[in-house]
Amino acid sequence: MSELERPSDDTLRDRAITILKKRRDFHAHLLVYVLFNAGLVVVWATATPTAFFWPVFPLAFWGIGVVMNAWDVYLSADFSEDRIQRQMHRLQGGH
Repeated sequence: MSELERPSDDTLRDRAITILKKRRDFHAHLLVYVLFNAGLVVVWATATPTAFFWPVFPLAFWGIGVVMNAWDVYLSADFSEDRIQRQMHRLQGGH
């Protein structure tokens, strides 16, 4: 990567702040998920312990959202300059 293509310190700082905010928000989301669903399990266990385990529905469906949030925060990578250039070429009608 040439000197002209390197991101500035300000750009790197902005990216780092964005990543740190996404991680902080994910941890808050995960904490709310665990506490809320633990409360539902306690309600189920004390009110109707022999009945169907109905907390499975919010656990599963909200859990999908938590997993997708984790994917976005920890597994999605920035696009490389090469991938960006290839996509721009495709949009211009190139193959």
